[in-house]
Amino acid sequence: MSVSVENRPTRLRSAVAVLLAVLILVPAGYLFFRVWQTNSNERDNTKLEQLGVEYLTVLSPLVSALAEAESSALQGVSAPPPSLTAAVNGVSAVDQRVGDALGTRERWTGLREKIGRLPSATTDVLQAHVEVADLTLALYNAVRNNSTLVRDPDNDLSNLQQAVGVDLPTTVTQVSRMGDLALLLSGAGAAQQATLGPQFGAAVQAVNTAVGSLTDHLQAAVDDTNSATLSGNLVSSLDGFRRGVESLTRGANPGGKPDGSVMAIAQSQVQTALIALSGTTIREMTGLLKDRLDNLNTQRIEALVAAGALVLLLLVVLILPLTGRRRRVTSRRTPGDTTRGMSVSQAEAERGYGNHLDQMPTYGEVNPTRRERSGALR
Repeated sequence: MSVSVENRPTRLRSAVAVLLAVLILVPAGYLFFRVWQTNSNERDNTKLEQLGVEYLTVLSPLVSALAEAESSALQGVSAPPPSLTAAVNGVSAVDQRVGDALGTRERWTGLREKIGRLPSATTDVLQAHVEVADLTLALYNAVRNNSTLVRDPDNDLSNLQQAVGVDLPTTVTQVSRMGDLALLLSGAGAAQQATLGPQFGAAVQAVNTAVGSLTDHLQAAVDDTNSATLSGNLVSSLDGFRRGVESLTRGANPGGKPDGSVMAIAQSQVQTALIALSGTTIREMTGLLKDRLDNLNTQRIEALVAAGALVLLLLVVLILPLTGRRRRVTSRRTPGDTTRGMSVSQAEAERGYGNHLDQMPTYGEVNPTRRERSGALR
C-alpha cells in the first residue's frame, strides 16, 4: 500500500501534464492548420497569377500583329504579315502548356481559326478584323479572370494587370483603327464617309479614353508599390507611348485630311513605345509575384519550425515527469537493498530471529559433556 500511496502524487502530476499538453496542442494545431491553409491558398493563387502573366506576355505581340495585319489588309495586301504567324505560334505554345489551368483552350482555338480565315475575307475586310480584335480583347479578359489577376489584393499589381490587360491592348487596337479609318475617309465618297465618319469618331474617343485610363492605372501603381524600379522604368516608357499616340492623332487630323507620312512615322513610334511599355509592365508584375511567392515560402518554413518547436516542447513536458519518477525510485534503492537471492537465514536475521538462534533448543544434537555432568550429580 505504501508504494501506491507514494506514487499517487506522481501519477497526478503526469495526468496534469498530459491534460495541459492536450489543452495546448489542440488550439495550437488548429491555428497551425488555418495558417497553413491560408498560406497554401495564397501560394496557389500566386502561381496561377504567374501563369496569367505568362499568357499576357504572348498576347501583347498578337495584338500588335493583328493591328499590322488590319492595316495591310485595308491597303489591299491579302497575305498576313510574318509577325502575325510568329505571334499565333507563340500564343499556341503557351496555351498548350497552361491553357487547361486558365480555361482558355476552347476560346483560343476559336480565335485561331478566325485569324486563319482573315486572308480570305474579301467583302467586309474591316469588319472581319474588328471581330478578331474584339475576340482577342475578350481572351485578355478571360486570362485575367481565370488567373485571378483581376482580384489581386495588392494595389500595384491590381493596377498593373488592368493596364497591361485592358488599357494597352485597347489603346493599340483603337489607335491602329483610328489611323486606318482616317486613310479610308480621305479617299471615300459621300456614302462611305457617312458610314466611316462615326466609326472614326468613336475610335478617336476610344483612344483618348484608353490612354487616360492607362496613365491613371500606371500612376496608381507607382504611388503604392514596394518595387524600387517601377517608377523609373515606367516613366520613360509611358512618355514615349503617349507622344506616339499624340503624333498619330495629329496625323489622323480628325475633321480634316489625314497626313499619311506623319501617321506612318507615328505608328512606328507607337509600336516601339508599346513594346517597351508592355515589356516593362510585364517584368514588374513578374518580379512582384516572385517576391510574394518567396515571402509565402518563407512563412511556410517559419510555420513548420514553430510547429516542430511546439511538438518538442510538449514531448519534454510529457517525458520529464516520467524521468523524475524513475530517478526517485532509483535513489531509494541502494545496492543490496533487495531480498531477491537472499538466503532464508539472512532474511530471518533481518526480521529479528538471528539474535535468538543460540537460545533456541536443539533437537538431535549430542553434547559430549552432558552425560558426564549428569553422572557426577548422581
